[in-house]
Amino acid sequence: MKPIQDTRLYLEIHQQPDIIRKLVVDPQDSIKALADRIKAKGIHHVIIAARGTSDNAGRYAQYLLGAHNQLSVGLTTPSLFTIYNQPPNLSDSLVIGISQSGKSPDIVSVLEEGHRQGALTAAITNYPDSDLGNAADIVLDLNAGEELSLAATKTYTAQLTLLALLSAELNPTDTFKKDLLALPDQINQGYENESVVKSLAERYRYMSYCAVIGRGLNYATAFELSLKIKELTYTVAEPYSSADFLHGPVAIIDRGFPTFVIAPSGKMLPEMKTLIEKVRDRQAEVIVISDQDEFLALGDQKISLPKGVPEWLSPITAIPPGQMFAMYLSHTRGINVDNPRGLSKVTETW
Repeated sequence: MKPIQDTRLYLEIHQQPDIIRKLVVDPQDSIKALADRIKAKGIHHVIIAARGTSDNAGRYAQYLLGAHNQLSVGLTTPSLFTIYNQPPNLSDSLVIGISQSGKSPDIVSVLEEGHRQGALTAAITNYPDSDLGNAADIVLDLNAGEELSLAATKTYTAQLTLLALLSAELNPTDTFKKDLLALPDQINQGYENESVVKSLAERYRYMSYCAVIGRGLNYATAFELSLKIKELTYTVAEPYSSADFLHGPVAIIDRGFPTFVIAPSGKMLPEMKTLIEKVRDRQAEVIVISDQDEFLALGDQKISLPKGVPEWLSPITAIPPGQMFAMYLSHTRGINVDNPRGLSKVTETW
């Protein structure tokens, strides 16, 4: 088995600050063009079509575009378009397709139907000349370079960054621009704790199940971290909103149950503190992912996040340590991190 530093996954995880720097320092013209057309058309509803990791970017958009831009954002059900042949009315909406490859037929079909109905359509993809890009009125290019590892990492944070740039363009302020320009260096700070993350992976070498919990803007982070743990390590990792978790699933918690709690600074901190206290009462083993020292102290284990990141951008800095954890856990188990079983880089669904 090759050294972890020689794997494509390791290299792509560590490329993220440079990719994001390129996106935020010189934003592509298509972002402003899309924002201008949203305003001109008076759009209030956004429908997002995506699968897998890209679906988690859509979850981020639900909270971000809702909280910052007062847009109602829904994740579409592509089977209504491709199998039931009963697409909803999209005529007064923005329809966004998010796909690294831009090849999945079901995602493309949603944009094609949106175009047929006269909706404004946009694609977020690493391949602007793909089927998805060609189906869109406006394309936002991830500019991430070819992603060779099967597990998506750099394309996910690039997707989040483009969504953040779009949100900021819809309601531009100097503060938002300053926040975005600080992102690359803040992500770099997260790699300073890589040895801690590696040691944590050794501790959980024999973990067979866990829960991953977030809320609000970092609901997306809970889903993406659980996906990385599942696809790279074959661990049953269940994602939850902290609110949903307390409505029944908390019953799975018993002594030593690994529970990852994502709690960056922001409006959700009081909620996450309550969640931590409840699972600790049930003797869970709590792994806190936070930038707040007092919250990190509540956990049995901890992963420190960069300080000073505003909540609206925290999903971009919160996920790289999780990607590293899943990578190191996979490597510790002797799994080929670049080629986990059952995966292919391009998955075409209908």
